[in-house]
Amino acid sequence: MRKSHIALAAVATLMATAGAAHAASSVTLYGVIDGSVEYVNRASTLPTAATQSVGPLFRQPFAGGLSSSRWGLRGLEDLGGGLQASFVLESGFQADSGQVQSSTAGMLFSRVATVGLNDANNKITLGRQTTSITDGLVNFSPMRFAATYEPGIWEMGVNYRENNMVKYTGNFGPVQAVAHYSFGTGAAAFALGSGTVLANGGAGETPGNWKDNTAWGASVMYLDGRFGFGLAYDQWNPAVTTGSTGKVVKIGAGASYTTGPLKVMGGYRWNKAEFANGNALIRDGYWWAGVNYQATAALAVQLGYFYADIREARAPTVAGSVGPGTNPANPYQLNLTLDYNLSKRTDVYITTAWAHNGALAFDSVYNAFAFGYAAAPGQKNMAGVTTGIRHIF
Repeated sequence: MRKSHIALAAVATLMATAGAAHAASSVTLYGVIDGSVEYVNRASTLPTAATQSVGPLFRQPFAGGLSSSRWGLRGLEDLGGGLQASFVLESGFQADSGQVQSSTAGMLFSRVATVGLNDANNKITLGRQTTSITDGLVNFSPMRFAATYEPGIWEMGVNYRENNMVKYTGNFGPVQAVAHYSFGTGAAAFALGSGTVLANGGAGETPGNWKDNTAWGASVMYLDGRFGFGLAYDQWNPAVTTGSTGKVVKIGAGASYTTGPLKVMGGYRWNKAEFANGNALIRDGYWWAGVNYQATAALAVQLGYFYADIREARAPTVAGSVGPGTNPANPYQLNLTLDYNLSKRTDVYITTAWAHNGALAFDSVYNAFAFGYAAAPGQKNMAGVTTGIRHIF
C-alpha cells in the first residue's frame, strides 16, 4: 500500500510540474482577413508598363479596405524573476488570391520576425519590425494606417518596416519610449526609378562600408485615455552605390484628444530625401487631421484630411540625379469610413476617398506606387470607394 501511495504521489508531482511548465509558456495563433471590392473612377497603369491603359478601375484589391490580411504566431516563456522571452512571426498575404504579400515576395514572415526579452516595463527585440516613428505616430492617424486610401507609406516611408533591427521599447505608465537601429533595412529602393535601386538589394551589412542602407530612429508617446502626444525622428541611409550613402530624414509629431465617443487628432511630418551628392529627391511637409466618432455601440465613423506641401522634387531616373528640382502641385485628400461591427471579431465597412493633384493614397514614384494607383497624364482628381468584410481571429 505504501508503494502505491509513493507512486501516486510521484505521478501527481510530475503532472503538477508539467502543468506549471505549460502555464509558463504559450504560443498564440492570430490574424486578420480583410476582403473588399473597389471602384476607382479613373486610373492608369503604372509608368513602368509597356503600354498605358486609362479608365475606371473595378477590382478586388490585394490589400483589404481597412487592414492588410495577415496571420501570425506569438510566443511567450516565463524565465522567472519577472523576465520573459518572446517571439513574433507574422506573414502578410493577399486575401483576393491567397498569395504571399506581393511587395515582399519570397519573404514568408514579411511583416514581423522577432525574438526578444522583456520585463514589466522594458523590451529588447531583434529582427524585422516596424520603425520607431511608426510606433510613435500610429495612434494619431485618422484611419490607423488603413490599408486602402490612407497615405501611410507617404508619411512613414517605404522603409516603415526594416530588417536586421535591434529595437528597445519602454512602457512607463502612459509614456512609451522606442528606439531602434537597423544594420540594413532590406528596402530595395527609396523610390520608383532606375536611380534609386539600392546596392545589394538594400541589405546593408557591407564589409568596409558599414553605413550602407542602415537606419535608426526614436520616438516618445504619451497616452492617458484623454490626451495624447507623440514625437518621432527617423533616419535612413540608402546606398545606390556601395560606399556612397544618401540620407532620408523624417521628423514627426501628432496629438489627440478624446472625450466620450469623440476623438480628434492631427499631426505634421517633415521629410527630406537626398542622394549621396546632396541633391534632394523630395522635400515635403505632410499634414493630417481627423475625427473618429462612435455613433452607436456598433457603428464607428472616421473622417480624415491629408495634405502634402511638396517644396522640391526630382525625377529619380539617374543615381545622384543632377536635374533641376521642380515644385509640383500639392496633393490633398479626404477620406470617410463607416465601420459596422457585427460582433467583436467581424465588421463590415465602406470607405470613400477623393484626391486632388495626385492619386489616391498619394501614390507616386516617391512611395514606389505601393498601392497600385497611378494618375493619368494631366489628371487632377481621383475618387474611389471600397466596401468589404473583415474578420479578426
